[in-house]
Amino acid sequence: MTIGRQTQGDQVIEPVGFRARTTVSAVPIDLHTHSTASDGSLTPTELVEHASLLGIEVMALTDHDTLDGILEATLAAAATGVELIPGVELSLDWDRGGMHMLVLWLESGSGPLQDRLAELQGARNSRNARIIGRLNELGLDITLEEVESEAGTGSVGRPHFAAVMVRKGYVTDIREAFDEYLANGRPGYMSRWRLGPEEAIDLARRSGGVPVLAHPHTLGLDNRAEVETMMRRLSSAGLVGIECHYGSYEADERAGYARMAGRFGLLPAGGSDFHGTYKTGVLLGTGSVGIGVPSEILEPLRSMRS
Repeated sequence: MTIGRQTQGDQVIEPVGFRARTTVSAVPIDLHTHSTASDGSLTPTELVEHASLLGIEVMALTDHDTLDGILEATLAAAATGVELIPGVELSLDWDRGGMHMLVLWLESGSGPLQDRLAELQGARNSRNARIIGRLNELGLDITLEEVESEAGTGSVGRPHFAAVMVRKGYVTDIREAFDEYLANGRPGYMSRWRLGPEEAIDLARRSGGVPVLAHPHTLGLDNRAEVETMMRRLSSAGLVGIECHYGSYEADERAGYARMAGRFGLLPAGGSDFHGTYKTGVLLGTGSVGIGVPSEILEPLRSMRS
């Protein structure tokens, strides 16, 4: 299967810097995707159907801090034959850059981490109200009702603020909205309460999930010594894997992160980080550089389920 173009409805999505896909996977998989349950543009059903049309056989739904889309995605997967791995992406307390953690095979319902997600959602709602207040102070006439309407039934996230800003003409596209207002350090950014890395790993493992450090390049660490110190800290806390095959990583970056994972006894993971139209140029299954995720990473990760 060669993926050069993907469609959403009548829209054709062209990847940024696309090159022909490297054949690395007998079973196409994607372990990092988002739906309208958080900040993706496709509903869980549409996302699974899109994956099926592309020939993706195994995918994880990893919406931000919520499992709300899992039931719908599971039903859609049963109808299409796609294997759906339930999961979540946690935003963690980290002051250097951005630390996110994927928790794969996290079932919806009750559990140590599942119960804590409700508290995280409350913190997200409080932050959204504060973002509206700050944007209004900056002269942008935006209401929380408009942003909630953009999000539909899903959790409100910054891409929904960005979409409203684009629609009202304050910025030209979503990237400009983040660059000028919403990214960390910009005037419209608001922090919120988050789990610490060790607590998140502990909750994930006690809930039957497999914790994986997402897109490690965002940690903001300056040198190899800092990276190795952090990897020792996380691996000793029970981290299982690192997202070595992230959607924007070139082949040499993937190999480098895989070697680092091996040094600390961690497993390689990977996914596109697909958000649909909220993250243009990122294709389901291949990310932005046209390289798929190796199928051989799946079973070692699966074996680490509690």
